[in-house]
Amino acid sequence: QLQPVESGGGLVQPGGSLRLSCAASGFTGVYYAIGWFRQAPRKEREGVSCSCSNGGTTNYADYVEGRFTISRDDAKNTVYLQMNGLKPEDTAVCYCAADRGLFRQCVLRRPQYDYWGQGTQVTVSS
Repeated sequence: QLQPVESGGGLVQPGGSLRLSCAASGFTGVYYAIGWFRQAPRKEREGVSCSCSNGGTTNYADYVEGRFTISRDDAKNTVYLQMNGLKPEDTAVCYCAADRGLFRQCVLRRPQYDYWGQGTQVTVSS
């Protein structure tokens, strides 16, 4: 099975940047979609960005506003989320989730993803 593991979270000042990584065993030789989700205190988990294998689409939540970029390194079985221009409201636990299969369009709906990492904390504070 796919076993996502997130890393790269931390504490940054507003306007700063972080690059999150999602690596997992079981990615090699399979098609999959990766979704990044986040959950702030007292809020529902929400989608941030997603990406599909093999030329599928990427997708971003509206609040990203061009600040984030999702990318894939299939040779390393790793998906990245580069986050620039971070805002205090971006503070959340960020999760990587995987959906095995060949897709042409990824979605930011939590029920679509079957495999979840444990999360990495992103804190944006002055």
